[in-house]
Amino acid sequence: MKILISTLIIVVCFGVVVAQEQQQQTPPREWIDPDTGHRVVRLSDEPGSASLYFHQNPYTPDGKKLLITIPNGLATVDLKTRKIERIVDGRVNVIIAGYKTGDIYYVKSGTVYATNPNTRQTREVGKLPAAPPGGSVGVATVNADETLIAGTITEGRVPNEPAPPQTSDNRNAPNSRGQAGADNYAGKESMMERRLAARLPMQLFTLNTRTGEVKTILRSTDWLNHLQFSPTDPQVLLFCHEGPWHKVDRTWIIRTDGTGLTKLHTRTMNMEIEGHEFWSADGKTVWYDLQTPKSQVFWLASYELETGSRMWYNLPIEEWSVHFNVSPDGKLFAGDGGGPNSVAAGHNGQWIYLFQPQERKEWNDPSLPDAAKMIKTGHFRTEKLVNLARHD
Repeated sequence: MKILISTLIIVVCFGVVVAQEQQQQTPPREWIDPDTGHRVVRLSDEPGSASLYFHQNPYTPDGKKLLITIPNGLATVDLKTRKIERIVDGRVNVIIAGYKTGDIYYVKSGTVYATNPNTRQTREVGKLPAAPPGGSVGVATVNADETLIAGTITEGRVPNEPAPPQTSDNRNAPNSRGQAGADNYAGKESMMERRLAARLPMQLFTLNTRTGEVKTILRSTDWLNHLQFSPTDPQVLLFCHEGPWHKVDRTWIIRTDGTGLTKLHTRTMNMEIEGHEFWSADGKTVWYDLQTPKSQVFWLASYELETGSRMWYNLPIEEWSVHFNVSPDGKLFAGDGGGPNSVAAGHNGQWIYLFQPQERKEWNDPSLPDAAKMIKTGHFRTEKLVNLARHD
């Protein structure tokens, strides 16, 4: 099901816990959450429908349509009329809705396609480079003017591990949510340890949507993942060094000509972790989950590209979320809470949260010594929107 709240669109897949109820009744079109008083609106019709992963753009440029995956294809939801239109048939790996044209980009059988959500006209964008023996190749993001697609090539795989899917951090095949820290946490941690230790050679590449040219912009034995182009600057790519978060300096940017490789956060204490990075809508800021150290002190932190300035918003363990997002105007944040197997285990964080940032002026007084060099801090004023304790 889907949830639509105020000026901030929050899309979450969830279902009734009791299997018998799932089989016997269709969830209502809308209802009032008894714990919060907020109206919840169901946007999807088919069980197994899902929103895109939290950092992937699902909206057409006019803001009128929302892209979702359905069990056997892709569809859009008209956010005014709530009409659902199937636009792609068959199982595909969705990338994003284009920032410029609104075309829906996806991969099928090693080829990137784009489908217009209004006319449903489909065009071939380009073919992925061939995977090296035993390796994999995939694309994950489209730039702001839709001239480039970025992806990774992995040479080989971890010994005795199954072959990975031919995608790069694409978690939106239907019924594949990819929510870190939610399911099989211990198994995922073990897998990430093995993958990091393998130091497999990788390439970060771009695919030109006009010419089909493939260009390698970075070679590394770090595990490259979580690719996201800036929503406004076609030449800037955000990515991560994947792995157990307390063992990697995770968040980086690079320009599409291979220059400007910059690490956005450096760990300064044992067991400090940061990740699940995402862009502000204006492309000026990168936000990320930060814990100093893990499971103890929680922040939503930011890095401003032009100035290098930082802002950290503190939140209590009960309000931490596995994923965060921000409204287009930057004035509101949302979080999807934490489950019983997440880093905030043992605390009742199973809510959808609305956060209003509050800067503490006395903490950020510009007259303080070296104030311009220091990290600014604040906190969130929090509202619970939906109780997720009885949902998936």
